[in-house]
Amino acid sequence: MKIIIAGAGEVGFHLAKLLSYESQDITLIDNNRDNLVYADTHLDIRTLKGDATSIQILKEAQVKNVDLVIGVTSSEATNITVCVLAKQLGAKRTIARISNTEFLDYKEEIGFDKFGIDELISPEALAATEIELLLNQSAFNDSYEFENGALTMIGVSLSRTATFVGKTVKQAAKIFPELHFVPIAIQRFGTQYTLIPRGDTQFKEGDQVYFITVASGVDELYKLTGKVKQTIKNVMILGGSKIGKKTALDLSLNNFNVKLIENNREKAFDLADELPNTLVINSDGRNVELLEEENIHDMDAFIAVTGNSETNIMSCLVAKSKSVKKTIALVENMDYFQLSHSIGIDTLINKKLLAANNIFRFIRKGEVVAMTKLNNMNAELLEFIVKQTSEVCDKKIKDLDFPRSAIIGGIIRDGEGIIALGDFMIRAGDRIVVCCLPRSINKVEKLFL
Repeated sequence: MKIIIAGAGEVGFHLAKLLSYESQDITLIDNNRDNLVYADTHLDIRTLKGDATSIQILKEAQVKNVDLVIGVTSSEATNITVCVLAKQLGAKRTIARISNTEFLDYKEEIGFDKFGIDELISPEALAATEIELLLNQSAFNDSYEFENGALTMIGVSLSRTATFVGKTVKQAAKIFPELHFVPIAIQRFGTQYTLIPRGDTQFKEGDQVYFITVASGVDELYKLTGKVKQTIKNVMILGGSKIGKKTALDLSLNNFNVKLIENNREKAFDLADELPNTLVINSDGRNVELLEEENIHDMDAFIAVTGNSETNIMSCLVAKSKSVKKTIALVENMDYFQLSHSIGIDTLINKKLLAANNIFRFIRKGEVVAMTKLNNMNAELLEFIVKQTSEVCDKKIKDLDFPRSAIIGGIIRDGEGIIALGDFMIRAGDRIVVCCLPRSINKVEKLFL
């Protein structure tokens, strides 16, 4: 696939890195030579210095033969302009990164595709949605919804009290035959090795396990994993960034009690005007005395989304020491993901990863409608729509030539989530959620073409 990425900043470089690993034909455009030198020496891609809104530069990048143009510079206007020009010059598909989340709210009304922009993504909106989902599934450290919750992916670290620790998947299925979930990926404690569970795979204490479940299965998972469902009502947000503002707005609209701490006086006053249902405090959130004055021990959740990863991590650790149930930190450094559970923070989120996940589904073959990468694990979760021509159509799951390093997590038919077993017959129009390791992605994609 030929892809042009405009912008070699955090999101652009991360996307280029992930795509280059898959041998995609990438051209990365940026007007900052330093950004391009690092990408050029570390990645197997083509780099082009210049303004991505220059028609001459786009032609030099052979835009007329390109399958996908992704505008992910720090400027919303630049990204929109790049996509409009690229489409006029022959690019098949375009994606623009935006910061104004109003564009998403009025996407259908405006009809951006008429201008040549096929998709809009906002890392800030994605992060705010992720935070709200994590607060609603408070005992779990990762979650993702397919088709408005018809199926939900949940990640959890198994404690010693989890009912099925020490049992194999097959044994657990016999003991709990009425269960409405399936394990799709496991990472052993203290390792970076991801495995796709089979019948003889044993659950062990400390495992990070990902499950696919229907709505009724969430409560079952709480019981069996030994987790307690905690009601999250009082939330403190550190940092009035775009993510902080969007999160505060969304949470207050959903009846959470929200306090937001912002260090910059002018910004704090602006936020107070824009967030009438949020208590905005102008102070330094790193001050432990201030946090205690603002009753941090009464908070159910603490969300740190300043522009500094270290500040976010340290303030979450302070919150955890004050018995806050749920802590979420925004981090920029991908390496921190490996430390999250060992240092005691419930969940780390990363804008680059969220944006990359959202964009990746347009690169996968077959009709992929949703996609996420599992946090700190070498696996992808893909939602395919089955076509009449797909190899899996009108076949039972047990008869499929499915790779060992992939698993069907669940099926959505007519809007209803189903945890399907071997005798389930797949039909055209079904939405199939598949978890797979990188080596099996090509084979899985071919099954759904």
